[in-house]
Amino acid sequence: MALREVAVVRLIGALGAGGVLYLTPLVFHQEDFSASQVTLGVALAALVGTGGRFVSGLLLDAGVNCAVPVLIAVVASLLGDLRLLGAEGFGAYLVGQLLLGTSMGLYWPAIELAVPLACTTGPAPIPSGRGYALVRSADALGIASGALIGAGLSAAGLLRGIYVVDITCVLAMGLLLLWRRLPNPPGRSEERQARWGSWLPPLVPVLLITLVATSLPALMQSALPLDLVRGGLQRPAMAESLGALLIGLQLGLLLLIQWPVGQALAKRPVRVGLSLSLVCFTAGTALLAASTLSSRGLLLVLLAQLPLALGEAAFLPIATEAVIELTPYTHQGLAMALFSQCFAISAFGAPLIAGLALDTQRHGAGLWLATAMVCLAALPLARRLSPTVAA
Repeated sequence: MALREVAVVRLIGALGAGGVLYLTPLVFHQEDFSASQVTLGVALAALVGTGGRFVSGLLLDAGVNCAVPVLIAVVASLLGDLRLLGAEGFGAYLVGQLLLGTSMGLYWPAIELAVPLACTTGPAPIPSGRGYALVRSADALGIASGALIGAGLSAAGLLRGIYVVDITCVLAMGLLLLWRRLPNPPGRSEERQARWGSWLPPLVPVLLITLVATSLPALMQSALPLDLVRGGLQRPAMAESLGALLIGLQLGLLLLIQWPVGQALAKRPVRVGLSLSLVCFTAGTALLAASTLSSRGLLLVLLAQLPLALGEAAFLPIATEAVIELTPYTHQGLAMALFSQCFAISAFGAPLIAGLALDTQRHGAGLWLATAMVCLAALPLARRLSPTVAA
């Protein structure tokens, strides 16, 4: 399968996931779930996904085709969507979230490793940095479109329709993968195996930065929708449909800037892109904290969307390319699983902390200020990365 077809698979998957990831908290806010209950489901989904990530990575390092973990993920996603579509109680909500978490865990290492493999196939191989810029643009297009479709469904009073959209997309993705398989990763050979101690230490700064940076999308998916519909200290509460549109705005900005930002940073050392992302995340969350203090805080929330989108556009392709370049190809499946595991850890911890903070303080000022301080504190890690490692 060529890189363009990998991008199409990711586009379809992201289209369905866009509404589910960002608007599920609003679905169960309507069912009078507390913020802690909503974010607990998100966190447990991430925890379950950790096992799926390691299974996926081990399968890939054994030479199993990248499509196999993705197809298993398709089945888990279908079951999860069907459960959430009819869920009313907390138990049914948890079951649905656990199935979606398993699906995400299996999906990401395989679909990420497929990118550099696809870049080396065909008559004209391209650098994997450009490949990641392309597929991240496809991700951004799908997520933004899915969130906007969800906002339209919310305005029409059909918010649970986001699960119908996701079911349609994962079915289409499964059929496409049955027709055209993803690339095969290199299989293991005993004489080529490198010890963990030789390839893991150079990855540690990237993994630590990833833990911090990936907490931002997790908070945008779980805490921000709840913060907007509940209001801040002075900022009035927003209608659920308006909150969904605001989330769609950030995703639309990400769509517009992902390709040019990824292309520009692919020519520079990875520490430049990762430093830029942390600075932007700091600025964006500081603006969100300030928005709670004003009756016109909506303007600051709108302004925060630009640095948040720029931070995500800078981080996603650069960090992924760094993992690929720093890891022996016989261990890239497991390295990608560890990288993806950082997403899971952040997605587990960040929503739990956010839910407790929102329920305790009844506003998001402390949460967003603390997040800004953590992002700022992570900047020295980016400077430790070798300037010779280019994305």
